Amino acid sequence: MVRWYHVENGKMHGIFFDVPSDITIDVNGVSFKLHKFPLISRSGRIRKLIAEHRDADIARIELLTLPGGADSFELAAKFCYGVNFEITTANVAQLCCVSDYLEMTEEYANENLASRSEAYLDGVVCKSLEMSVEVLQQCEGLFPLADELNIVGRCTDAIASKACAEQIASSFSRLEYSSSGRLHMNKQAKCNGDWWIEDLSVLRIDLYQRVIEAMKCRGVHPESIGASLVNYAEKLFKRKPTLWTATSRPRVGLMPGSVGFEEKTVVETIASLLPAEKVAVPMSFLFGLLRSAVMLDCTMSCRLNLERRIGSQLEMATLDDLLIPSFQHAGDTLFDVDTIHRILVIFSQQDESEDGGSGYDSDGPNPPSQTALVKVAKLVDNYLAEIAPDANLKLAKFVVIADTLPGYARTTDDGLYRAVDIYLKAHQGLSDLERKRLCKLIDFQKLSEEASAHAAQNERLPLQAIVQVLYIEQLRLRNALCCSFSEDNQKTAYQSRRISNGALSAAMSPRDNYASLRRENRELKLELARMRVRINDLEKGHACMKQDLEKSSSKKLMNSMKKFGKLFISHSPFRGSSSPSKHSMVTDSKVTGRI
Repeated sequence: MVRWYHVENGKMHGIFFDVPSDITIDVNGVSFKLHKFPLISRSGRIRKLIAEHRDADIARIELLTLPGGADSFELAAKFCYGVNFEITTANVAQLCCVSDYLEMTEEYANENLASRSEAYLDGVVCKSLEMSVEVLQQCEGLFPLADELNIVGRCTDAIASKACAEQIASSFSRLEYSSSGRLHMNKQAKCNGDWWIEDLSVLRIDLYQRVIEAMKCRGVHPESIGASLVNYAEKLFKRKPTLWTATSRPRVGLMPGSVGFEEKTVVETIASLLPAEKVAVPMSFLFGLLRSAVMLDCTMSCRLNLERRIGSQLEMATLDDLLIPSFQHAGDTLFDVDTIHRILVIFSQQDESEDGGSGYDSDGPNPPSQTALVKVAKLVDNYLAEIAPDANLKLAKFVVIADTLPGYARTTDDGLYRAVDIYLKAHQGLSDLERKRLCKLIDFQKLSEEASAHAAQNERLPLQAIVQVLYIEQLRLRNALCCSFSEDNQKTAYQSRRISNGALSAAMSPRDNYASLRRENRELKLELARMRVRINDLEKGHACMKQDLEKSSSKKLMNSMKKFGKLFISHSPFRGSSSPSKHSMVTDSKVTGRI
């Protein structure tokens, strides 16, 4: 009777012959009591080891570095004994490695384990994307031999080529003819060529990196690669939720095996794999990676790469994206202001660059349009208003953030004024010089009427700023009044008032000037109200006159038509004839009928 067995922790298992075993193979603490002949007939390595110790009649061999451990050797031993088993995606990588390690090649036996495993790998596994992913996952514990045997390379190429083929087939399925007979792509149809994205999320990050790089070389769509990167990162974050809590502290100096090292490696790798195209990944995902990079203390090159990508498309960001928590020591700001400042500098430098490049995408669009600048300006103003209440926020940081964008980026300064007012309210210990420096950021001429009215009564502003607001408001009122006069009267009145007010302002102190401007503004507002009432009265009178004129003109027209008819009948040549002809009667009746 044929039996097989191995000894593990003092227990005997498996198959063995009635003939006692003559050799013991130790593999990572597991002992296999076997026979020399079946082994040396298939394994060149065991044959050489036994031949080297022929004189000593060796009875035990240790295979400490055998890939796959005891499980792999058990399959190889079964093959040597002629025991049938199935080669599958779960064991083909192990069989390829162990057959190479034991030298189970055609040199020692026909249809040996190495050739059979290679045939299954090339003929079955590499024909399927799913099977290639499964085998690639099995290779994680077989390095470096799995890489040296090109098992990883073949599976990686198979996955990339199959993904590319799936996308091409999906694109062809969305082709359709238009009403004019032209062939075009139906963009509304669902693309089913990216089903492999979920499969790749099970791979280790180093193997996943090689697959994505192979896909890029094959020409897989950047949007599909971006979706795969987003899915892979989200899977990681869900597996380690405790790393991303609000109370988490930065992991500084992470070493292999420590908590957070795997996540740091994943973030750095994904950041390096991001496609060059801007629309490949959402802006929120880029900011999420940046937050993780800051918290996990990733390399500076990784963080700068993310900041550069974000800065090139900052108009797509939201306020929540910009609110990156600060993971520094106690006493620092609540939010990472320095990172946002670097991003704003990248955005503004992109706007000022002559070549218009994005810094990483040579095919990118020109520098931001005015629309993009306006969006970013509103975003910055909202960000300033959000961080202004922070007691640890220094004036210099607030000013440098507000002053990063060019002046023409803001069509109105209402948002900036609101942020400055919040900062003044939260930092009441500022000196007059600091408050003046803060108010220099605001162009008071760009304030709306509501903001100007609020600023004119804002006691937190410096007196000079309030005077400036009142003067601008006075100019607006004067312009409104001048529009109701003729051009000559407008110039005369404006110049006379400007000269008189200029002389008065020069002779007064700032506080007296402030009171004078307030008084003049009230008078101007009253005069403007009177003018509006007067204009309304004139418009009502004009409407009444127009109605009366229309009525009188219609009555005069009817009277004139009647007089004209009578005059025409009285001058008829047939009037007074005793016996008019039949023709003349018909004609006269027709004329009378027309009248």
